Amino acid sequence: MEVVHTIGRRKTSVARIYMSKGKDNVIVNGKDYKEYFPTTTQQYKIMQPFQLTNNTGKYDLSVNVYGGGTTGQVEAIRLAISRALCEISEDNKSALKSEGLLTRDPRMVERKKFGQKKARKNSSSLRDNRVLELSS
Repeated sequence: MEVVHTIGRRKTSVARIYMSKGKDNVIVNGKDYKEYFPTTTQQYKIMQPFQLTNNTGKYDLSVNVYGGGTTGQVEAIRLAISRALCEISEDNKSALKSEGLLTRDPRMVERKKFGQKKARKNSSSLRDNRVLELSS
């Protein structure tokens, strides 16, 4: 088996992975994944596609990930791993699809609108403040 290259995205994070046969070495940006992602939840999310397809300990991963925060990066890596496992064997597709790991989450941060404090939060007008003062 040669090296399989796939890409995963989540929010503003982009993960490029290179998967080859090996002994479960996962390197993220030059560090071991347990060092790069210290929480057990994040480590579980990275290994989830392997556990669902019974491929734990069969592949080595080299991951380049950039952009966003740690949660976005973890989920981008998880999507890329799931896509790579499907490229290797079509048998893995049904298990991953039923768990929703092959779906690119389209949710992005909504932009801030001018004249407002945040994307959805309007500034309270003076009239609103006066009504509150009179009623109390």
